Amino acid sequence: MHSTEDVIRILRQADGGEIAQFVCREHNIYEQTLYRWKKKYGDMELADAKRLKELEKENAELKKILAESMLENRVLKEVNSKKR
Repeated sequence: MHSTEDVIRILRQADGGEIAQFVCREHNIYEQTLYRWKKKYGDMELADAKRLKELEKENAELKKILAESMLENRVLKEVNSKKR
């Protein structure tokens, strides 16, 4: 797996005029991977890409917390309805 720094460096190398096939072969990646990275990271600078990764990680954690909270709420409602 390539780090964010590696991805940005590879994208800059490909943007620098080198042929995509050669860049991909040099870094042992598929061309589809390169184009997927271009779509995701585009013209981002390294700091922007790192921030994106942090936000994605934070978003995943928040989704997990929400799912756990919703499950707990559902269980409490079920227990409460059985008490009546």
